[in-house]
Amino acid sequence: MTDLIVNKYINKFILTSEPLNPKWNRENYIFRKQPKWNYMDNCMMRALLMQENPPIDYIVKFIDSYVDDDGVIPTMNPLDFNLDNVCGGMNLIKLYELTGKEKYRLAYEKIYNQQLLNQPRLECGNFWHKAIYPHQMWLDGVYMALPFLASYGVIRNDETIIADTIKQAVNVRKYMRDSNTGLYYHGYDETKSMFWADKNTGLSSQFWLRSNGWLCAGLADLYEITAVQAVGDMLTELLTALVNRLTPENMLLQLPARPELAGNYPETSGTLLFAYSAMKSHRLGLSDESVANFGESALETVTDKYIDKSSDIPVMKNICLMGGLGGTNKRDGSAEYYLSERIIENDAKGIAPYLMAAAEMNKFQNKVI
Repeated sequence: MTDLIVNKYINKFILTSEPLNPKWNRENYIFRKQPKWNYMDNCMMRALLMQENPPIDYIVKFIDSYVDDDGVIPTMNPLDFNLDNVCGGMNLIKLYELTGKEKYRLAYEKIYNQQLLNQPRLECGNFWHKAIYPHQMWLDGVYMALPFLASYGVIRNDETIIADTIKQAVNVRKYMRDSNTGLYYHGYDETKSMFWADKNTGLSSQFWLRSNGWLCAGLADLYEITAVQAVGDMLTELLTALVNRLTPENMLLQLPARPELAGNYPETSGTLLFAYSAMKSHRLGLSDESVANFGESALETVTDKYIDKSSDIPVMKNICLMGGLGGTNKRDGSAEYYLSERIIENDAKGIAPYLMAAAEMNKFQNKVI
């Protein structure tokens, strides 16, 4: 059933989308945003590239709609210092490997040289999440930036870049992990001055599922690139903490440590990021088969219970549209805030992890190492 849904999503929903008006980018539709280089679309392209037979022609067409022949991405401003925009660098590296087109190499070089090389940092050495969020690191940034940074270090054969990547990952554990639950707080403000930050620790107050999911996936990808044991240990430790928070149907809640809260719900995107990471961790030799089985069961539950299969195009439910801290909406990081964010259907933040997890499940079932 999972393979059938993957095929329907790819052939009837994704490949029929215009690159400048993708059906899966619900934020663009809801908020009437103009198309620009963003992490949601790039996560979808990254998920497509993980498939056994990726639709390369479409992926090239999509990326070429945002990257010009000189490797310039007109809708991306590197001075925004937005780590979300770095996510697409992984696609540029892969497309350069697959096609040899110089524009892709030029583009990923620009992402490093024009943004990451100048990215402001916290005192501990970690990147700010964005220029508009100074002195802050968010869990999301591990997935968005560190696999690209490590890959770039490998390409350049630069151990200093790789070491920087590992140090940043380890710092996330040092500053953002809760020792009691093993889960991670969403954000950290080193100035401890933001209204959402604890005045003693600088941490936000809740464990938001998708941010922990991004961390899982980022660590899994980072370990695949570097094989550094400290990264692998972080991943297996976090996966264990999430396994302990699974519901009886093998789902994870929007606020996984707060099952008593009214309105808390099984959230698909974060559950799928867990599923992807659990199966990948086993494939990479980090976790035993029982962890992969939990990931597979989570994927199957989403398939069986949270995807409407009554029409030709599947409809995934229970996707949290977004989650953040501060900003113009005064997001305070409270439980009430996370449970108030809009729940939507068929957004990239759910479909891309579904495709990622399905690709890992096929490798798991076929015992691909």
